[in-house]
Amino acid sequence: MSDDTTMRNEELDQSATENTVEETVCDTENSAPKSAEETITDLEAKIEDLNDQYLRKAADFENFRKRMNREKQEAIDFANQSLLLDLIPIIDDFERAIKSSENSLDTQSKDFKTLYEGISMIEKRLVSQLENKWGLKRFDSSGETFDPNRHEAIMMEKSAEITEPIVREDFIKGYTLRDRVIRSAKVKVLMPENPGENHTEETVTTKNEKESV
Repeated sequence: MSDDTTMRNEELDQSATENTVEETVCDTENSAPKSAEETITDLEAKIEDLNDQYLRKAADFENFRKRMNREKQEAIDFANQSLLLDLIPIIDDFERAIKSSENSLDTQSKDFKTLYEGISMIEKRLVSQLENKWGLKRFDSSGETFDPNRHEAIMMEKSAEITEPIVREDFIKGYTLRDRVIRSAKVKVLMPENPGENHTEETVTTKNEKESV
């Protein structure tokens, strides 16, 4: 009886040993080093991922650099806006003085005519220098379609000959700084007698109406 038991135990031990050996072999097979092909594939995937990250970072940096340059240039372009706004009324005075004397040139003395020509020359030179050097440009509005972004209506009158609001006359000219309107033109506006749905008097606000709002 004891011999049978001993044999049975030996068989169980042998079976357990065989199972342990099989498990060890399986573990060894599972932990075997990757082939060269698999290693290369993994490295290529990592390189591609790193390259994508680099390209994204480079694109973000380039966009940041462009934005900073644009903001810096805009700050430079408009740094003198306050100074130019102070100079504009002086140009207005020159323009008014010239206009007030235009109708009486023939009846005035030679000295007055010389003065008129001198003032005109100064005004033209100043306007030209501000436009060419600083980007300040005066614009004419007479005959243009009324644009609330460029024009401020001082007066309005009706006309049966038009179908949309038109600037009839410039009272004070407007100015742009590098294509940005920094002072609207003060104008007289012709309004159609029978305005359409898109061209009512509500679309044109006069100076007095603006001040009362």
